[in-house]
Amino acid sequence: MNFKPVRFVSGRIFAAVLMGCALSAPQAYAQDATPAAKPEITFTSWVGPYMRSQMLGFVRPYEKEMGARVNVASYSGGIDEIRDQVESANVTWDVVDLTQADSLRACNEGLLEDLSGIELPDGADGTNFKEDFVDGALNKCGVGVIVWGTAFAYNKNTFASNPPSTIKDFFDTKKFPGPRAIRNDPSVIMEWALIADGVEPADVYKVLETPEGVERALKKMRAIKPGLQLWTKGSEPVRLLNSGDVAMSAVWATTGATNALKDGAKFSMVWDGRVIELDLFGIPKGSLNKDAAIDFIRFASSSQSLANMSKLLPNGPTRKSSMALLSDEDKAQLPNGPAYADKVSVQSDAAWWAKNFGDLKEAFDAWITEATQQGASGTVR
Repeated sequence: MNFKPVRFVSGRIFAAVLMGCALSAPQAYAQDATPAAKPEITFTSWVGPYMRSQMLGFVRPYEKEMGARVNVASYSGGIDEIRDQVESANVTWDVVDLTQADSLRACNEGLLEDLSGIELPDGADGTNFKEDFVDGALNKCGVGVIVWGTAFAYNKNTFASNPPSTIKDFFDTKKFPGPRAIRNDPSVIMEWALIADGVEPADVYKVLETPEGVERALKKMRAIKPGLQLWTKGSEPVRLLNSGDVAMSAVWATTGATNALKDGAKFSMVWDGRVIELDLFGIPKGSLNKDAAIDFIRFASSSQSLANMSKLLPNGPTRKSSMALLSDEDKAQLPNGPAYADKVSVQSDAAWWAKNFGDLKEAFDAWITEATQQGASGTVR
């Protein structure tokens, strides 16, 4: 049907037309209107068993309960990708799982939304949420996810009769020969080096604050440099250990612990010297779905959601009330749980790392490249 434009309409005819529209409008809307679609968000985290624990622990339950859609992306940590998105005004991530140190660094750089006024659900036991979270799990730009740790593991075939048992053994290549693997990052390995060199865990950051302390750590690390391999993803040290490519490797504690129990695993964990850290949720500055991102964080950081995740993968929940929702068997596997209370450990100083990471990363990178050549698969010779 063709309609011709009407240039002039009398007041009476115009009124009749309006009346007809008014009378027919409710019926039209009843037939044609659809509910506004909930915005999709993109949640970015670490790939592997950890992401699976989050997918089943709170991502899928959130989608089901809220009728929303969560797209999931992966990364290998750090804040470079967030910085690139924010500085280019092309923010595609809405919620990111960050280490505590990265959360503070990104917040200080203005790369994250301010969450200091966020209202979260109280604990399952009624505890006010501000009191329910462990120390460091709430900051200006972040809400806690997990308590986790980095430990080391050894190949059982390499050390069948006299296995390593302390963090000092990781650096003792005479008694325990063979190549090592560490994460391509200055944190953890520098704390380990100082502890292995006789520094008390409580004094590690005071020593590492000085140029002499940095040099002391790097000097201790030189023992493991021949054949050293660097990894970025949590699955890599598991592969390196099972294949026998390395004799020992730093490994994310829960990833190592769960994989060490699998049939055919050729490595065992050592809990002495483990470094305990936190992960927090953050929202990149300029997210187009900030309100939906906050709703997601509220749901994902509840007592039950965090407990669900810990049941699937033994990372410690950041809420105290979540612990009551875990079995004794679950608690026994947590890196900050009672089973390893007698082992030496270090609580990572996230604020210290946020302040000093740049300088230590520069020193670490220089140490990696000094008088060496890079071999295949990240090997340093």
